[in-house]
Amino acid sequence: MRDGFVKVAVATPTVKVANCDANANEIIRIAKEAAEEGVKLIVFPELCITAYTCADLFFSDVLIESAENALGFIIKETSNLDILIAVGVPIRKGDKLYNCAAVIKSGKLLGMIPKANIPNYGEYNEIRYFAPAPEKNSFAEVLGERIPFGKNIIFACEEIKNLRISAEICEDLHVSVPPSCAHGSAGATVILNLSASNELVTKDEYRRMLVMAQSAKLICAYLYANAGEGESTTDLVFSGHSMIAEEGNFLAEKLPFVTERKYIVTEIDVNKLVHERQRLNTHMQSDAEDYEIVPFSLKAEETELTRSIDPSPFIPKDISKISDRCETILSIQAKGLKKRIEAAGAKKCVVAVSGGLDSCLALLVTARAMDMLGRPHSDIISVTMPCFGTTKRTKSNAEVLCTELGTDFRCIDISEAVNLHFRDIGHDPAELDIVYENAQARERTLVIMDIANAENGLVIGTGDLGELVLGWTTYNGDHMSMYSVNSSIPKTLVRHIVAHVADRYAGEGRTKLSSSLHDILDTPVSPELLPAKDEEISQRTEDLVGPYELHDFYLFYMLRHGFSPGKLYRISEKAFGDVYDAETRLKWLEVLIKRFFAQQFKRSCLPDGPKVGSVGVSPRGDLMMPSDAVSAMWQKEIEELKMK
Repeated sequence: MRDGFVKVAVATPTVKVANCDANANEIIRIAKEAAEEGVKLIVFPELCITAYTCADLFFSDVLIESAENALGFIIKETSNLDILIAVGVPIRKGDKLYNCAAVIKSGKLLGMIPKANIPNYGEYNEIRYFAPAPEKNSFAEVLGERIPFGKNIIFACEEIKNLRISAEICEDLHVSVPPSCAHGSAGATVILNLSASNELVTKDEYRRMLVMAQSAKLICAYLYANAGEGESTTDLVFSGHSMIAEEGNFLAEKLPFVTERKYIVTEIDVNKLVHERQRLNTHMQSDAEDYEIVPFSLKAEETELTRSIDPSPFIPKDISKISDRCETILSIQAKGLKKRIEAAGAKKCVVAVSGGLDSCLALLVTARAMDMLGRPHSDIISVTMPCFGTTKRTKSNAEVLCTELGTDFRCIDISEAVNLHFRDIGHDPAELDIVYENAQARERTLVIMDIANAENGLVIGTGDLGELVLGWTTYNGDHMSMYSVNSSIPKTLVRHIVAHVADRYAGEGRTKLSSSLHDILDTPVSPELLPAKDEEISQRTEDLVGPYELHDFYLFYMLRHGFSPGKLYRISEKAFGDVYDAETRLKWLEVLIKRFFAQQFKRSCLPDGPKVGSVGVSPRGDLMMPSDAVSAMWQKEIEELKMK
């Protein structure tokens, strides 16, 4: 349960209609099996102790009394299990019968949550048997004890402060304002839904939509357990379609009519949910005055992660969607630049093209913006500025790209200017130090800025999100521009966008341009600031600061969800354990943390640029961080990881 991960399950037992004893035994068997697997919370379907389809048998005292006795048997037989159990059962209170979720833990009935919205249409005529939940909480006599009863109950774990559970039942989710809306506002991070939803053509799609949307808008985990095998098929058929969602994402799903396994298991991350609620002030929070808070306890144990951790969180999992994603991003970038060109009255755009990925994408975006404006690509001044580390390969690719796109291409060798600068400041060119490198980067920026001044143009920035997080940019060199089109795009995504454009050009028969883009994709990422060796790049960025796929992974979960170094390292094992060993993953995580804090001063004065995703570092809204913040607490956690 460390880091907020909690192993949860939703179950669909095979029921026998009106045979409460048999159903209780099946529920107990599944609960014990799940507990052995480390599950800490399991949800069963609506009225699963009796079966949902008992119809007028719900008028029978025998059935209702048998159901209460079976509930007592379940409580007794699971008393030694460290698992919270929610089961559906009919319960009498006063002169009314209620369709309830009974919540059990360690031999104790913690509370009863009655269904609030009782349908009375078509195949669902529950109003014939059940009363809707009263507006206010009270108590009910169940199994000789006084039990909290009402729709507004939250079960709060004492050991995991962010694990707060409430429930609604089937139809409750379908109304315009489900009870779970109030539960989420009152602090519940996990919503249980005990359901009996029959199967119809396309109804599974409707359920998915409801569950995904509710988990997204409430920023919660949503556990939907649906009735299935064994329910009466007199008029309806139940498929057992069940789901576990978290903040709009499906973590696990039991597909309709799959009967091999009675329950599905995954882990939810309640700490991530609370972080997101804290970040978004649009998440409404009430004072929970009308709620009964019922505490329960779980043993503090390590939760083995089985849920999928996406190693490429910026890239769509569905390969078929990558092309659409790339097109959307290109449109956002180009629309942003188009507006800036119009607002500035710029006659030209100036792009420094190195033959690398980032400048390639910036040039492609600029060309698209010109197309939107109905202007020729010759209004783009593309400048390549070879110096001490430039190779024939990158220079050639830059030239082909710029000329094939029809830009005003200029090649300006800056070697002499940089050597003059070394003389002026008294620097020995044989010293291949930071001065040697940054002087080249700043000279390039000086050149394109002055060209822009001469041509009434805008300098288009090329740096990407990963470089900005790492501070892998020369202050007042490539760090600066007049509009930075790549500033919220990580390197892993840059690759996909360039590949997408290359494939599109290939489809149009522009083979020379497509081949050049593919060769740029195959070229090692490098600033090319140190002398080449036999025309081979001598300075590989990923050898110096680490693999970009790791850094993009770390920066997403750190910036988007506030994960600590320990949690980042833990999930990296799940995502990259087969690719990078523990020492490598920890090494580059430490590099990221150190550079992220030390280089904030560069991000504090970034130029404007379009935001394309949920992660950004703009100082005007995305990352408002002090430039002199201390990383000691984060570094301490890194050191503790090294000791393990």
